[in-house]
Amino acid sequence: MTAYEAITTNEAHDSGHRFDAARRWAATLDLAFDARQEQGAQVTRMTRTRFKGPLRVQRPFYPEGKTGCCHVYLLHPPGGLVSGDALTINVTVGSGAHTLVTTPAAAKLYKADRNGVAWAQHTHLNVANGGVLEYLPQETLGFNGSRGEQTTTIELETGAKCLGWEILALGRPASNLPFVTGHMEQRFSLTMNGKPLWLERQLLDPTHARFQGKWGQGGATVQATLWAVGLEDEAGAIEAIREQLPAAAHWAITRRRGVVLLRYLGNERNEAWDVCQRAWEVLRPMLAGRAAVIPRIWLT
Repeated sequence: MTAYEAITTNEAHDSGHRFDAARRWAATLDLAFDARQEQGAQVTRMTRTRFKGPLRVQRPFYPEGKTGCCHVYLLHPPGGLVSGDALTINVTVGSGAHTLVTTPAAAKLYKADRNGVAWAQHTHLNVANGGVLEYLPQETLGFNGSRGEQTTTIELETGAKCLGWEILALGRPASNLPFVTGHMEQRFSLTMNGKPLWLERQLLDPTHARFQGKWGQGGATVQATLWAVGLEDEAGAIEAIREQLPAAAHWAITRRRGVVLLRYLGNERNEAWDVCQRAWEVLRPMLAGRAAVIPRIWLT
């Protein structure tokens, strides 16, 4: 047994195989993308892929052509987070590169174990001046009794462009299993050259008055947030979305400090996805100068 194998085995024995509050199964994925000159054309290449634990990527895809956006699918083979799971995802996009990151299926946040041990997922997105990142994971399903923390940290340089979303559905209404116990926390942080532009913290606790109150979540089981930074005409983009999206859907859009934010709050997961996808299809040409090309994995 090598020293590395011994360390890995001891770590698993000391943390991943225990069932008290110290249980922890960590996985990390670190990706970097840069623009390269190849045969007289600028091409986005994945230049770094480091991983530990059950987090991987498939090979990069170029459905928009060699010089188009590089599509990458994040893979988490277990398919969901259980007590003690700790996922860390880092994506860095260099100047001139254009990357779209998505997932092959919905992520699941399972019920906490008998000791109430929490899970954690931390996503760090870094975009350099002249880089474009689209972070479009498929929806997250939070099951009854789930406990954990989800953070999204976006660090941009002046001239960087970033469009992304987070869609969360609580409970399993089709199985008559509503989200009535559990505790989740979401944190968003978006900075430009280290200066905060959007900071947000949200607690999801079905026993709290905010969860049912009309001044809060109002009992809604599905929510979504879409953000876009780097639009030249923010007011025009908002007007275009208002013209294209159904007015009856449970969404609203605003802008502040260079960040366009679209919110959905309702009870229909498909409706939330449709609102976000259609908004992305409107915003993408304005942000990146290219028409939206749906990742193939969304159609499987």
